[in-house]
Amino acid sequence: MTRHLGLKSALAALSMALASPALAHPHVWVTARAEVVFAPDGKVTGVRHHWTFDEAYTAYVTQGLDKDNDGKLTPEELQELADENAASLNEFNYFTVLKARGKPQSFDSPREARMTMEKSQVAMSFLLPLKSPAAPSGAVSIEIEDPTFFVYFSLSDGQAAISLANAPQGCVTSIAKAKPLEARMQQILQNEGAIQPQDIGIEYSNRAIIACP
Repeated sequence: MTRHLGLKSALAALSMALASPALAHPHVWVTARAEVVFAPDGKVTGVRHHWTFDEAYTAYVTQGLDKDNDGKLTPEELQELADENAASLNEFNYFTVLKARGKPQSFDSPREARMTMEKSQVAMSFLLPLKSPAAPSGAVSIEIEDPTFFVYFSLSDGQAAISLANAPQGCVTSIAKAKPLEARMQQILQNEGAIQPQDIGIEYSNRAIIACP
């Protein structure tokens, strides 16, 4: 295990938070994009994620990684952190649920993990392959969320937030983004301890339904 302060260590406090009457509110903020990947035969083979983390998490997670002390973080300097983060995602169910015909699909280990700096924020991309390709007939749905509400995922702007790669002609996507947190956070702050993760409703989930002919 490296000394890096990756997702695993950043979320290590989660078990303690859930074991106490602590306030349920996000500690890590992520702006997400996802690309649902199709094979030439029209089956879904995986999801390519791109997550941009908030500036506070970025400062925390990149401590000591500027090996040449030039004030810039390169993908090469971030690669060990990317590998560590990708390896730990299974502990959090990849923050992803993909269903085909209403049945949850199983994922294989993440591949092609990379991290880059986007101005003052660190971003991570990786391919999350399905263990078995899934036929899109009967609709495919994808959810991107942390049900514990420790990490708050919001989708990027526009229809490209959930895109399709090599999808059969005629496939369409319907996206429902998580509700903004402003009003909810005011309620949480006024009623500390009253909001539990299980009380966070579907309106704070990011979901998309993909229908193919």
